[in-house]
Amino acid sequence: MPKEARGEVKTSISEKLYYSISEVENMTGIKAYVLRFWEKEFGQLKPKKNKAGNRSYQKKDIDLINQIKHLLYEEGYTIEGAKVRLRSLRHDDLGPLVAEKMRLQNLLMEIRKELSELLEILS
Repeated sequence: MPKEARGEVKTSISEKLYYSISEVENMTGIKAYVLRFWEKEFGQLKPKKNKAGNRSYQKKDIDLINQIKHLLYEEGYTIEGAKVRLRSLRHDDLGPLVAEKMRLQNLLMEIRKELSELLEILS
């Protein structure tokens, strides 16, 4: 069964210039309606839109989404707190470190799931 069918989040970003909102949803595990809400709340998140109004996300947008996700869901910040923290991260230039931490955490979660499945099979 493919990973996407099991509801797992894809952790790697292929080398494309632009990604659709559904691709970003699959990569980050954040629903499209939440991504659209975050665009309104976080001024730094501004994906380009084509003539039809479809969003086109770049790698920098996906990194920012992962940072926001980390602050809100793992560190427990409020939206306002995450905005303040993001501004300070930008000044400290720690953004790429947070994005890498998120990537590694997602990879570890995937490894844990696979190990659990293997343990289940062996039991």
